[in-house]
Amino acid sequence: MIRLVLLLVALALIAFGAAWIADRPGEMVIAWQGWRLETTVPVALAALALFSGVLILLWRLFSFVLSSPRLLARFSQRRRRERGWDAISRGLVAIGAGDAAAARRARDDAARLLPHEPLTHLLAAQSAQFDGDRDVAVQSFRLMLEAPETRILALRGMQMEARQAGDLRAARTLAEEAANIAPALPWAVDAVIEARCADGDYAGARETLERQMAARGIDKAQYRRRRAVLLAAEALAIETSDPALAKERALEAVRLAPSLVPAAAIAGRLLGQAGEMKKAAKILAAAYEATPHPELAEVYAHLRPGDAAADRLKRVRVLAATVPDHFESRIALAHAALDAQEYPEARAVLQPLAMEPTQRICLLMAELEASENGDVGKAREWAARALRAPRDPAWIADGVVSEHWAPVSPVTGTLDAYVWEVPPGVTATPLIEHEAERLRAAIAAVPPPKAAILPAEEPAKAAEEASAPTVEAKPDPAPAPVRAEPKGAPIVAMPPLPDDPGPLRPEEDMEARRPAAL
Repeated sequence: MIRLVLLLVALALIAFGAAWIADRPGEMVIAWQGWRLETTVPVALAALALFSGVLILLWRLFSFVLSSPRLLARFSQRRRRERGWDAISRGLVAIGAGDAAAARRARDDAARLLPHEPLTHLLAAQSAQFDGDRDVAVQSFRLMLEAPETRILALRGMQMEARQAGDLRAARTLAEEAANIAPALPWAVDAVIEARCADGDYAGARETLERQMAARGIDKAQYRRRRAVLLAAEALAIETSDPALAKERALEAVRLAPSLVPAAAIAGRLLGQAGEMKKAAKILAAAYEATPHPELAEVYAHLRPGDAAADRLKRVRVLAATVPDHFESRIALAHAALDAQEYPEARAVLQPLAMEPTQRICLLMAELEASENGDVGKAREWAARALRAPRDPAWIADGVVSEHWAPVSPVTGTLDAYVWEVPPGVTATPLIEHEAERLRAAIAAVPPPKAAILPAEEPAKAAEEASAPTVEAKPDPAPAPVRAEPKGAPIVAMPPLPDDPGPLRPEEDMEARRPAAL
């Protein structure tokens, strides 16, 4: 808009000047070498402008003739570059489409037309990767290292090739070089953090994370979460060797991520051992209210070592009151009530969940039947139902179910990969194994039925049955369905007393039955 206004102003000034000169034509006389030329000022100006235009045109024509070889060379180079870029585009599209033959043809054309272009090397590297030729791919990436604009890309490609080849040391070196060049680069920072976590160097991993945050390569919320995970991992690693430092790391992790279950559990354990009961209870209750988890309930119940089962039950009641209707709160109360032998309370807590029980609920009901009533048959019936019941949550990362949380995935090495959810395709989880052990202990604690005296005519048969060897089957990881035993107490032979001569022979038995002589 401004340019249009300026153009209009300039045209107005030119028109005004032309009109002003036309109103004042004047006269001009030129005498040179006997020639005399008389004209007006406007005509003279017009002739001067025409003469200047002719001179400019002749100069441009002369310059074009002089520079025509260079212009032709530039035109040819431009056409060559256009064809080369077209070959690169066709090659990348062919690789994306999975056309290996077209990718190779485009790679050859690009190498012929643009041999020194960095993207030509990229096309050659990707084409070699597509064909499975690792040596050619690595050679192409090394050529890309010479160009500053493709150096990071080359490091990325070489790092991926090293990982696929199993050369973890080379992959780590390449990732660290890329992270030093570009601290905000996500893939390089992630690779360095994963490698250092695998070595147990959590301080070095935090240092890399700090550089990424300083370079604004990560948002603040993600930074706080990842730093909390690294601090929790370090606290877990040194919990027994350096409890003081572990407690410091765990408390910082809780400050950054109050709902991080492992951090709160470690902090609660260490604070409880140090006698800081109120602080530990506050941290655990806050974390449990945000994320109800059985590990938090377990730590909260055993905050004070040596407490009686009744005291642990009182403490768990306080914790469960924060989220009273949650699944984990009812299970924690049931555990504490069973330990304290408060069987009516345990049954009242579990009864609403027994309508559609999960595996853990089935095993808890089996433990309740064995502990409260000594009913092994019902206990085994509930254990059999656990095989068909819905699964319970567990720590899972990339399809791997683990008994304990870990900072990185055991498959991909990804930081903070573990989640607490129901694992697909798993019949038994580590938590279910723990419940099964409790059930086995409860069944083993059931007292055997009282012995009954057999009639005299069956002592030999009963003694033979009693002396028959029994085979005890080892329990499976998940309780197998077992047919319920009859409720009546089995009849077993009473073993003879030390001074008992044993069962009498028939003739002795008849003699003993005769009345004594008076």
